[in-house]
Amino acid sequence: MSSAQPPGSSSSMNNEDTSVDFFKSTINEYLDNLPESVHNQLFHARETCLAIFRLLPALSKFYIMTLLFHETSVPYSDLNRWIKLNKMNSKQSIQQNPTKIYQNDSIKRLKSLHILKEIKKQMIHPITKQPTIIIFVQLNEIFRQSFRDVLTGFGDDGLKDASQLTINTENNNEDVKPSSNGGLDTIFADDADNKITIEYLDKYCLSKWENILHFMVGTEIKEIPSVGVLTLLRFAGLMELPSDKERRDLMNSVMDDHDIDTEYNEGKTKKLSITTLRQLLITQNGFQFLLQDISSQIWTLLIQYLIMAEKLQMNPVDVLNFIFLLGSLELGQGYNINMLSKTQLIMLDDLQDYGLIYHEKGNKSFYPTRLATSLTSESSSFKNASTAIDQEISQPRNDKSTNVGSIIIETNFKIYCYTSSPLQIAILNLFVNLRARFANLVTGVVTRDSIRTALRSGITAQQIINYLETHAHTGMIEMAEAEYNKNYEFQNSIGNTVALEQLKLEILPPTVVDQIKLWQLELDRVESFRGYLYKDFSNDFEFEKLLSYGEEIGVIVWKDKSKRKFFVSQEGNGQLIEYANKIIRNSNTPRPATPM
Repeated sequence: MSSAQPPGSSSSMNNEDTSVDFFKSTINEYLDNLPESVHNQLFHARETCLAIFRLLPALSKFYIMTLLFHETSVPYSDLNRWIKLNKMNSKQSIQQNPTKIYQNDSIKRLKSLHILKEIKKQMIHPITKQPTIIIFVQLNEIFRQSFRDVLTGFGDDGLKDASQLTINTENNNEDVKPSSNGGLDTIFADDADNKITIEYLDKYCLSKWENILHFMVGTEIKEIPSVGVLTLLRFAGLMELPSDKERRDLMNSVMDDHDIDTEYNEGKTKKLSITTLRQLLITQNGFQFLLQDISSQIWTLLIQYLIMAEKLQMNPVDVLNFIFLLGSLELGQGYNINMLSKTQLIMLDDLQDYGLIYHEKGNKSFYPTRLATSLTSESSSFKNASTAIDQEISQPRNDKSTNVGSIIIETNFKIYCYTSSPLQIAILNLFVNLRARFANLVTGVVTRDSIRTALRSGITAQQIINYLETHAHTGMIEMAEAEYNKNYEFQNSIGNTVALEQLKLEILPPTVVDQIKLWQLELDRVESFRGYLYKDFSNDFEFEKLLSYGEEIGVIVWKDKSKRKFFVSQEGNGQLIEYANKIIRNSNTPRPATPM
């Protein structure tokens, strides 16, 4: 029996809105939106089933392992009997039980991936003796068979290992011949000269990946990333050309995806020269990308690569299978490229530019790097791009390393950052006027000009504040916690419940936080919104009813009660219209004005 407990805490959930905004940062969201036919094609590859299993919540894994060797379907009610739910507070309803919500989310994930299938059967109720419909569940047969073969090591093809994985999903590769046991023979690379070592691969992938990040923050580098990498950064919205920014400003809205998607129609792409792509500038989403852990960064680019590959008429199943395969390969081992399909041979050059694969031209073998073999890893040792590889090399896989803060900021806006990472220094240089650099320390000051430069690049004040809080020195955090506890005890002693609810942990000096926000307000004195203006109400009842509902769902941008007008966001207009049609039955329904 398993205990259903949602992983993490409420504090960790607060970062979700900052980790996923414009783009999909996880493979889970992409997989959920795929049709069942594509899922079934993916489930034929055993390494893909194993990778998907690793990405699931713990309770979803428990259900899979429990149903895996059930030859027949089981009643849906058994899913509740197999776990032990935590006891609820007497004031909580079943909808508010966090463990029940976690269970529902885990089952929903399995259904969205079409791993868990429901079957309705008509049976005679044992008590009432009346015909009734009972819901049964069972695993997807394709997934069940493939995953069982992964765990047992046996199947129709015999014993397999990482060196014998079948990754070709295209039938047009005539160079790959089936082996006698039904799989594909993989010839290991000749490592007699011991040239390709794990240490060499670690340095290689680190230099490739950080070279991309350095280009994003504007660091002067000897060799800029390839055209393919720069094109993907622009396609993902992480960087943009000056012409893209001018066009977005002209439209007075966020650039629509079709503005760039039109360059990837019918399998043809409009290739820009390297001279043009050198002018790329980091966007607000690009800066948010830099704040993510390295695993999310890699998956963000791979998801965008998948989307772009579909527009270039590449087989998405073949692309996904190869990406998942990399997470199952052995670090430091070479694999023959003859096992790859035509689509995967194209991917070989692209993934090499990201540091996920090492492959010399003319050589018939490729080597997955640590960035590739950890794609589906459950380890959380990767914290940021500048320390990811070093932590992975120096510490055991099961060692839980922590990301120690390094930034101290004073009330006079001076900053001290204990780091020797060129990448972190380059990120600071985006919004800090750096003054001096030592072996393990850089100093600088936050000025009005440095913040305005960052703001003009698309970075928001809140992102700067979040970055400083995330990388704050442990001493600053301890001082903030001590001050918080002191204020909490005082307000609690005098019974001031209102003040207790308003208390918050202030890691950064409030003067610094407020001033950064004020500098942004200087540039944002006029803010435009797309939406609808509601006016000409026939009576106060209609106005108050719609205004109250609009404020409840958070779609009211502006209101004037004296003139009975309010402005609704473009996204929320549909909900408000639907609500108005339900409650207003007379002909005096307020009409929205022309979009503004």
